[in-house]
Amino acid sequence: MPLLIQSKEADLINSTAELFEKHPHLQENARTFHTRPLVDVDPKCLLYVQQREFAATTPADDSVSIIGSDDATTCHLVVLRHTGSGAVCLAHCDGSDTWSEVSMFMTAVASLSSTCEDGRFELHLVGGFNDESKTSHKLSLNILAFQKQKEDIHLETCCITEMNDIVDKGAHRPIVYGIGVNVKTGDVFPASFTHRGPAEELRSARTFTGGLMADVYDPSHGLFKIAPCKWSPNLNIAFWLSQSDDTILKYLSTSPTAEPPHFVKHIKSTIMFLLEHPNSDSLFPGGQPQLYHRAQTGGWERFVQS
Repeated sequence: MPLLIQSKEADLINSTAELFEKHPHLQENARTFHTRPLVDVDPKCLLYVQQREFAATTPADDSVSIIGSDDATTCHLVVLRHTGSGAVCLAHCDGSDTWSEVSMFMTAVASLSSTCEDGRFELHLVGGFNDESKTSHKLSLNILAFQKQKEDIHLETCCITEMNDIVDKGAHRPIVYGIGVNVKTGDVFPASFTHRGPAEELRSARTFTGGLMADVYDPSHGLFKIAPCKWSPNLNIAFWLSQSDDTILKYLSTSPTAEPPHFVKHIKSTIMFLLEHPNSDSLFPGGQPQLYHRAQTGGWERFVQS
């Protein structure tokens, strides 16, 4: 079934402008979302999702209270929740393979809701802005591939592209860069994060070297998982370490004028990690994934299987 808006089947969506014109309540919902206070999420309860990652769990999970992600400029953050089971998925999409990714999110939530007869799928979309290259607009339309799923999906929040745009010092940028979803209640809110682990640099290196969308959480065991990934030694990337911030922004960002302040530092730390680990095999002994579990202190710590 196509996407449902206010319980009515949505027509084929050709542009975000058309979507908001036909459904003005989505504009109002987006404006209301902007006004909500930004929550600085406590890492002790957090499952953080990086670009090109997703995670799903249920309210019964004792290890996770909040799933969150940020640093989204042209990227879109997707929350899919089943109201009956409470199962929820959060994904950080950059347009790499959106059509197949949407099916992955649906499968993740549906599999956690298989024993639940009541409830519906609800969708929340946040991200993008009026960028000059229209990358956000293209991704918004691709994300609406939820129209092609067989299940009924109710679009509840649509704070995307032009409805997530502000002009600051003459330049367009997103209003909301990050969100969290409360696993227990389903509440979706603007959020910021001081901790983006575990293994932040390894996960960033996977994406930087072309890794595909990855499921990073095992809810049945409360384990954060980083599957083995491959990259080849590339000493040429050391070139970027000597470049100016403006050069890095110009060539390594889809939205140079809208990136958060730590973007360049993040890129350089990722490149340094790749130079320090030219072969990824050493990071995954025996070809096994890296696993992390919630420590008593509240953070993630490496879990070594005996």
